[in-house]
Amino acid sequence: MEHNIRLSSSEMGSLWAIYIQENMTVCLLTYFLHHNVDEEIGEVLQQAYVHSESHLQTITSIFNKEGIPIPDGFTTEDLDLTVPPLFYDPFSLSFVYSLSRLGMINTGFITANVAREDVMDFFVTMVQESSKLYQQSTKLMLSKGVYDRPPMIPYHKEVRYIEKLSYISAIGKKRPLNAAELTEIFFNTERNYFSILLCMGLLQVVKDKEIHNYIEEGKKISEEQIRTFNDILMREELLGNVSTSMEVTDSTESPFSDRLVVTLFHSLNAIDITLIGHALSLSMRSDLAAYYQKYIIEILTYSAKGFDLMVDRGWAQLPPHAPSRRDLQKL
Repeated sequence: MEHNIRLSSSEMGSLWAIYIQENMTVCLLTYFLHHNVDEEIGEVLQQAYVHSESHLQTITSIFNKEGIPIPDGFTTEDLDLTVPPLFYDPFSLSFVYSLSRLGMINTGFITANVAREDVMDFFVTMVQESSKLYQQSTKLMLSKGVYDRPPMIPYHKEVRYIEKLSYISAIGKKRPLNAAELTEIFFNTERNYFSILLCMGLLQVVKDKEIHNYIEEGKKISEEQIRTFNDILMREELLGNVSTSMEVTDSTESPFSDRLVVTLFHSLNAIDITLIGHALSLSMRSDLAAYYQKYIIEILTYSAKGFDLMVDRGWAQLPPHAPSRRDLQKL
């Protein structure tokens, strides 16, 4: 006997959010593919594009079957492919790398919160595709010399136990960073280097003063995080993370609509809050925990400004939500 199982709130909300994210991704990949010159990078971009288009079709099919309206998406009107390229090819490869890495993490969270068979199958497939795309983009970045690996540390020679509570203290002489802490510092810094390059490019082309100021503030937040964590690495004689050479062109003509730009920042902010929270949960040294807490608050505040901007411009779509029973029960 076949049961008609309705979508749960987590399933509907996740599909809705992924639709908007993938729709935005298709636009950005269309732009990168249009200007791409490197054939190897083009193959990875095309693969990412095919995945994102397929995801949109699957969600559209599920929503149509359930009678749920499709979110308003971005179109060719949000892109101007006639203007000169804003980024060189290595940046587009880094975009796919970042996209797939974040996709594995974000979609993994979502998969653990869904149960309906078709929805679970969809998100499990997304995790697999993101993993494959991450593998391909990482290998290509390594071969092109645009991937910076996390710091190397000596192998430990025996199993040891923590003997003092001072292991978590940042007062006085600090213990060396452990492997998990080094990992989180590296990937936090890597994300922020990518953010700075993105901001550099967009600051050259965005003409709206309010949005320009918003992007400039985001760039400063990323720069501050890089300085903070590179200073920690330098004090520990671990040198510091150095950005790879992914340059921005000198174009001053915007290929993206303001709506696409602000929505992209809103999406990146949400993911960044999740990842910094994850870093906080793994960092046992109290100075690191204090920095992560500080930056979570900063990004929450910054994200609220972006959300306000979207609402003011009429760009923020209302997500699926529960009805107000009080309003429904009024006479």
